[in-house]
Amino acid sequence: MTAPISNREALRRLHKAGRVVVKIGSGVLTDEHGRLEPKTLRRLANDIAPLVGLRRWPFVVSSGAIAVGMGILGLKSRPRTMAGLQATAALGQSKLVEAWSQAFRKHEVPVAQVLLTHADLSNRKRFLNARRALGEIERRHAIAVINENDTVSFEEIAFGDNDELAAHVSNLVDAQLLIMLSVAPGVMDAAGERISEALAHDERLDALVQPSQSRFGRGGMTSKLRAARIAASRGAYVAILPGKEPGMIQRLLHGEDVGTLLVPDDARGRLRSRAHWIAHTLRPVGTLLVDDGAAAALKGHNKSLLAPGVVRVEGSFAEGDAVEIATLEDELPKVFARGLTRYSASQLTELVGRPAKEISEALGITTDAVVHKDDLVLMDDRGGSR
Repeated sequence: MTAPISNREALRRLHKAGRVVVKIGSGVLTDEHGRLEPKTLRRLANDIAPLVGLRRWPFVVSSGAIAVGMGILGLKSRPRTMAGLQATAALGQSKLVEAWSQAFRKHEVPVAQVLLTHADLSNRKRFLNARRALGEIERRHAIAVINENDTVSFEEIAFGDNDELAAHVSNLVDAQLLIMLSVAPGVMDAAGERISEALAHDERLDALVQPSQSRFGRGGMTSKLRAARIAASRGAYVAILPGKEPGMIQRLLHGEDVGTLLVPDDARGRLRSRAHWIAHTLRPVGTLLVDDGAAAALKGHNKSLLAPGVVRVEGSFAEGDAVEIATLEDELPKVFARGLTRYSASQLTELVGRPAKEISEALGITTDAVVHKDDLVLMDDRGGSR
């Protein structure tokens, strides 16, 4: 499971160029009562500030708004209602950003607050606008402190947790390294020993991690592994480090064996930004079941999905929406690709079972491509891109 130790040398090279996303969990920033610890933020700022330079810049994804809000309100557990979570986040977010501003002040680095929802990134125009805004913050020599906009988020537009948000931010800014600071020492093996390095998509890691949730946060090692694979599919290295210990970021970047380094698999290739956006940011709203011939054409020959290959349409979607593409195995869909459909569900339902000539005549079009090859990404059995 261990990746070649030479990856530590590769990481040393990353220290000299490129962007770094640092995700910090609520458990790192707060004490056992959910109170923000200013000394912890100052220590982290001391670790992050040296990354600032001519050819590299850190982006901070900071959890903690709800945890800080709970401390302000004297709550002992997370609110269970959406309105309660939103109000608690609103109270905590301003104090959180103020604390980060104070922590970076001695380094003379201003802090910019950036709040995102999943809807901001699933719309391509808004995605690109967010990328430009973060780039401008970097050019103005400020550090973006990014969090989910919990005050307006609801299930349909929310990220699963800030681990997922950090992975998407890595794609947004084209980061070479994602660092996730946690209360855990890293990924542990079955004997309780820390795993130093592994390929991010190594399936054996799945058996070693369990989902977990503290009273102040949502993420656990399962979500970190999922986020790591999202980032690694774009070519980023991912490090899971014990955030309560001092100097972890600088120690990692100077090649010390700390935490767990998850390495992108060169054999899987690196997704282009738009393909990564289709595979990992967009949420499919329907499924196209295809025949074996269509599946073979997509998997092995870099072809577009043509209408005659679609045998069943599931879900309700419009032109331009993201859909999953699957075959039937034992009467159950097995997803092998995602893409952007050129037709609505109602249109496609009318086309199922009809030959290409009839389809062209029925719609008055010259192409029967349902999902063009440029809008299609192959996926593995665990929902990861390949």
